[in-house]
Amino acid sequence: MVLETNITKMLGIKHPIIAAPMGPFYTTDLTIAVSEAGGLGVLSHSALISDYLAKKDVVDIMKENMLKVVEHTDKPFGLNVRTARIQTDHKILLRKIAQWRKENPKIREQLIYGLTSAGGPRIASKIWKQRAPDMNHFHVGPALWLVDKIVDSGCDGIVATGTEGGGHQSYEGISTLVLVQQVAQKYPDELLVACGGFSSPEGIASALAMGADAVAMGTRFIASNQSEFHPNYKALIPPATARDTMLTTGGFGPIRLLKNKFCLEHGEVISKEDKISQEQEFNMDEYLDELYRYEIVYTKGDVENGAIPVGQSAGMIENLLDVDDIITTYTKEAEKILKNLCSNIS
Repeated sequence: MVLETNITKMLGIKHPIIAAPMGPFYTTDLTIAVSEAGGLGVLSHSALISDYLAKKDVVDIMKENMLKVVEHTDKPFGLNVRTARIQTDHKILLRKIAQWRKENPKIREQLIYGLTSAGGPRIASKIWKQRAPDMNHFHVGPALWLVDKIVDSGCDGIVATGTEGGGHQSYEGISTLVLVQQVAQKYPDELLVACGGFSSPEGIASALAMGADAVAMGTRFIASNQSEFHPNYKALIPPATARDTMLTTGGFGPIRLLKNKFCLEHGEVISKEDKISQEQEFNMDEYLDELYRYEIVYTKGDVENGAIPVGQSAGMIENLLDVDDIITTYTKEAEKILKNLCSNIS
């Protein structure tokens, strides 16, 4: 038995498991591992403070990551572009991605999934439909009214992301359980990825049973032997419980972090209006200092003074595993769960 869905057939992948993007971190090695294992690896919109200080072209970072992926795997993969107001390079990056696909046959063949998030989908949809029409464009939707906009924009699919997930969230506060059901009911013919709170075979089976075509996992893949995250970062996940994370204010709005000194000092989430005002008052030094708080955990392992994006699903992760073991074991177990469920129908 194989868990074949509309998304596995469309993307040419073996298993309905997608890696959630985790910018500003590099996830190139993780992307290769997930794609090689039969899932869909996804490059993050990455740029660390050290990249800015080294005066690197942060747009070209994505190209370098893409070239590394196609050098080490011939499997399909995807990438993420954050389209938030504060992410000032996103329009250039959207055009460059289409250009790089046109210029490089391997990138064009393998880069089949473009995910936008943290802003609106319309600009990306317009650019990619014109310049990369064979690449599937999905957008993150954290509430049904925002999913309406995704569908209206002409995107190929929806990533319904609930507040349980790690990293940047929305002000909507809708759980994945409710959101996936809402989207499946209203848009049964749209391709749907469920994201936020998945790190078990039971979660995969439940998402598919609710009408999703795939699940996206972030925290589970951070806690893998192939991810680029610092060992100190990874080591915090297995002992964590579902109560050990907190929503605070991040660079693009609310962000779910593991509780530590940095997180607790940051405090509760400020309002959307206050956040917009904060963004307008940001200068580059303040913005780079915020990015640095993520880098010192990711690269240096400073788990007290840095930000640690982790989802509530950490409470179900007991150990570090190889990516291949995660994907193959979880899908086999999910298949058994769904088969047993079907056997009870008379």
